[in-house]
This record gives sequence, C-alpha cells and structure tokens, in this order.
Amino acid sequence: MHGVEQPEPRASDRRRRPAGGGRGDLPPARRASLRPDAALVARAAPVLAVVLWLLSLRHVDLAGMRDLGLLQVLPWTYWAAAAVLTIGFVCAVRDRRITQRWLAGYVIVLIAIIHATPTLLYPTLRYSWAWKHVAIIDALLRYGWPVPRAGDLSIYNQWPGFFAANAAFLRVTGIHSALSYASWAPPVFNALLLIPLLLLYRSVTTDRTLVWGGVWIYYCASWVGQDYFAPQATAFVLYVAVLALVFRRLPFHGTHRARVRHRWWHALVAGESPVPAPGSRSERRGRRATVLWFVLVVAAEAAIIVVHPLTPLMLISALLLLCLPRRNRRVVLPVFLAAVALTLLWDATVARPYISANLGSFIQALTTPDANATSGLANTGTAAAGQVLVDWVDRLLTAGVLLLAVLGTARRPWARRSGMPLLLLSPFLLVLVNSYGGEILFRVYLFALPAAAFLASALLFGPRPERAGRAPAPGAAPDAVPAPSAVPRGRTRERLHTLTVGVILLGLLGGLFFAYDSKEAMNYFTPQEVAASQFLTSRPAGSTLVAVTGSVPGIEENYPDHTEIVMANTNPSIKKLFTLDPVAGVNEAVAEAAPNTPAYLIVSRAQAAECLLTGVFPVDTISRLRADATQASGYTLVYQNADAEVFRFTVITGARP
Repeated sequence: MHGVEQPEPRASDRRRRPAGGGRGDLPPARRASLRPDAALVARAAPVLAVVLWLLSLRHVDLAGMRDLGLLQVLPWTYWAAAAVLTIGFVCAVRDRRITQRWLAGYVIVLIAIIHATPTLLYPTLRYSWAWKHVAIIDALLRYGWPVPRAGDLSIYNQWPGFFAANAAFLRVTGIHSALSYASWAPPVFNALLLIPLLLLYRSVTTDRTLVWGGVWIYYCASWVGQDYFAPQATAFVLYVAVLALVFRRLPFHGTHRARVRHRWWHALVAGESPVPAPGSRSERRGRRATVLWFVLVVAAEAAIIVVHPLTPLMLISALLLLCLPRRNRRVVLPVFLAAVALTLLWDATVARPYISANLGSFIQALTTPDANATSGLANTGTAAAGQVLVDWVDRLLTAGVLLLAVLGTARRPWARRSGMPLLLLSPFLLVLVNSYGGEILFRVYLFALPAAAFLASALLFGPRPERAGRAPAPGAAPDAVPAPSAVPRGRTRERLHTLTVGVILLGLLGGLFFAYDSKEAMNYFTPQEVAASQFLTSRPAGSTLVAVTGSVPGIEENYPDHTEIVMANTNPSIKKLFTLDPVAGVNEAVAEAAPNTPAYLIVSRAQAAECLLTGVFPVDTISRLRADATQASGYTLVYQNADAEVFRFTVITGARP
C-alpha cells in the first residue's frame, strides 16, 4: 500500500518472483485490473458492436412492422451489437488503462445504435411532428414572422426561436428545405447533449466511473422520445447546459470537485477557487470571468425562453430548489431572478395572446393536480396487445430508474449534498401547475432524468465500503494487507457486483428499445405516403384537408392556405358518429368547420397503424372509411397509390346526411 513500509521479502520469495518484479506484490484489486483479457474485451467490444450493427441494417423488412414496431423486424445481430457494447462498457469503465476517449467512443456508438438506426433505415423523415416543424419553417420562409392565418399553429408564432434559427440557416446556406437534415436530429441532439451532461456530472465528482456510468444510464433510460427535430430537443440541451454552468460554481465541499483552471475561458466553467488577494491580477481575472459567465448563462436562458414554453418553467423550478441551501444563493439567486424576469417579460409581450387565451385553463389546472398527474396515462384497454406490454415496460423502466436514484441518494451521503436530489425533485413541481396536454408526466421524467441517472450511477458505480476506506479494526494497521483467505472472498464479491451492474444496464437498455422503437409502424412513412401527402397539400388555397389521425407526413405544409381537420382531435360527439359511420362523421366535421368548400380526405397505411397501436379508433376504421368513401355519393377518388388514397368531396350546408 502507498505510504506504508512493507516487510523485506524472504529469499525464497525472491527466487520465485520474476526478475524486475511481478504482480504478486500488488494489491488484489490492482492485479485484477491488470488482466489483459478484460482490456482486450473493453477495446474490442465497440468495434465488434459497430460491425454487428452495420450488418443488421442490410436487410430489414420495414413492411413487417406491427404492434411492436422495429422490435419485430430487426435481426439478431442488432440486439447482439447492443449487448456486446454494454458488456464491453462494464469492463471498460473501471479499467484505468481504457482512456476516457474510449469511453466517449462507447457512448457515441450507443447513441448511433439507438438513434441513428431509423435515420439509416427510413427513406423519409420519421414522425409526423417532425414534418409539422419542417412545414412551420417553410411557412416562416414564405411569409415571414408572424405567419398569417396560422390557426391552431399560432402558438409557434409566439415561441419562434427554433424555427427562426432554422430559417436563417437555410437562407445562409441556400439549402432548399429542412427536410434535407431533419432526419439526423435525434443522433445529433443526443451527441450534443453529451457535452453539458459531462460538464454537469464532473461538477460533482472527478471519479470517471461515476461520470461515465451516469452518462451511460441516461442514454439507456431516455425513452420519452423528445429528441426529434423539435424546439423541445433544442431547449433541453440548453437547459442541461445552464444547470452545468451553475453547478460548476456552486460551493460544494469535499474532494469531489474538479481542479481549477487558470485561463479565463476555463474560469467561465470553473469550480471553487482560492480567494485571491484584493486588487491582484487573479482577482481582476476572476471578476471578468464571473461577468462573462453570467452573460453566458443569461443568454442561454433567453434562448430557452424564445424556443419553448415549458422548458423555462422547468428551469425556474430547478433554480428555485437550488436556492434553498443558503450556501448556493450567491451563485443561483441572480440566475434565478434573471430567468423569472425574462420569462415574465416574454409572456407579457410576444406570448401574451396565448397566455390570455389559456389563462382560464391554467387556473383550473392549479386546482386539479391529481388530474394533471393522470392525464398522460395510456388507455391500455383499446390499444394493441403489444402496446399494452410496452406501456407496462415504460412504467417499469421509469419506476426502476427513479428507484435506483432514490437508493443512490440514501446510500451515498456525499450524493445527498451534491444538489442532484434537488434537480431530481424540481420537475415534479410542474405537475401541480398544468397537465401540458396530457404529457406532463413524460416531461417530468425527461427533466428529472439527468439527475436520476447520476444518482443511479452513484449507487451502481460508487465506491463500496471495502473500496471506500472502511475504518480499520482496532489494533490493525491503517493500510494493512488483507489476509489471504479474504482475497478470494473480495474478488468473488467484485465479480458478483460487476455481473449485477451488467444485468441492470442490459435491462435498462432492453426497456428503452421497447419504449423507443415500438411505435415505428405509425412513425415511419413510405415514399408513397409522402407523395400522397404532397398531392393533398398542393390543392388550391381555401381547401379543407381531412385526415383520420395525425400520422400523415407534412399535412401541415401550406397550412396558412388550408383548413385542416383531424378526426381524432374532433369533439366527442363527432368522434362517436365517425366510429359508427365514418363518412357521416367526416361530413359532420367538415360541415362544422368549413362547409361549402372543396374538401379532400386522405386515408393511408400509417393512419391505420395508429388506430391499431393506440386504439384511438377501431382497427378496421381505415378500411371501412375507404370502402364507404368509394361508394358514397359526392366522393371522388382523385389520387391513389399502394399506401394511400385521396378523395375529393364537398359538404353543402343544409344537405348533410
């Protein structure tokens, strides 16, 4: 042991020991870490995982997706790649010969396997909401800000930051549309998030095992799916960046803080530093760094506020709880007040139309926190059998991560003082305020996950008593070498712990795949569906466009010129009529929203898949509507291909069935 004089070896020992020394004089834990097989596995695993992953993408029958999405069509090599990568990471994260560049490579490969797979497999942009955001950018380029006649999409006029930034990028680069790069948003956003995540975790500990363990758990448990081409993904990266910058300056105590840098750009994100002499050059440099740090944080807060309506509230909630410990207030309070002031200013000016129109619902939500908490729970009674299983996997994955975080907080006293438990609790305050369209529970989990992942890492990868320096027995030397009989026992315990961690990480990753990839039958659009949607949105201005569900790629294109009706979003009476008689329900919806105008109805494969997966309408709704529209008076088939049909009709007031 370091700092303890060891007894002189006997002559017989010297004769048996190889020249130049050997491993026998090292502690058992050190000897275990120097085994060449573990290092070989750690270095070979990501390479093998990439090979298996690329092989798995060669022949995937996307048409075979049903109620479990990609899980039903990806070959065994895909799952083998994920398993090999996880096993390799467990071997690598504790091996000091494996540099942090290798660990970063592990995480990048994990991001690629999870998030780049749909991008490489699909010939078109995934997910209807991503198409909607592309349409809003196109409208912003065409009409300027604010977009006129926006209707239900006017909310995007009041939080235009994401769309304005993309529009500016398109103008500067000359790219025709955001469709050319929007498909790569999930892997890019997740890769960008790695930087503030590392900065946040390294603000609390210098133990690389804890840091990279937390990062790995985050990506294995981030199943909510808010990483597509959307304002939420942009705002979330900025949210974690603001928290990381704040955490770097919080006055933590102990040995977990990173070493202070001396250059001014490092001082922007530095932790505690020695108090410099008054008037010294170090003091002046520190003041400049503090001012620049505050400007950087406020600029990030302003960007969040103009991009997304919910994320500023999550940030204010987190900063509010971080203000509770008195030692934090000198750093956090100015940032908190700036966030509150900027949010109120924006809501009172640019976002005032939306706030005024929804003030009543906000007040009502304050009185019904129980309804807010249950509004996003799935109705498993009408969903497909596979989706019922997925829903329970979602819940178990969420509960498992939060349970690991709670246990980490309870078992690691230093973690309780780190500020991470406050970040874990802060999103739950928003449940008391609003249901956020039934998504508040998903968003709470999303914003709690960075802290939950780190606290779970503290439990799984944190030092155990025998490694953390348990107090020696009375009369024993401080660093006494364990008895030979204790070495196998400790080694067995180490192997059992490593096996347990590996099983837990594989379980988290398996749950992520169930939650993240199981709805791809409705999120994936064939080129034929895209062509039918483009035909639909190119109809003359003033037309009414009707769809059964929202799973239509780009139905919002040219939205200022059209009236859009989605039957799944109509009032309950029309939905009931539509379920009984699809054509009659469509006519009723059009007569209520836009009578006496040419109307176009689109039915498609992805809409049928959504009915199957979510149970929003009976499974046979699309086929019944297609058959009835073909025979109904006034309905004319004007476009057809293998995956979609478009019908033209007109509802005359007073002539409704």
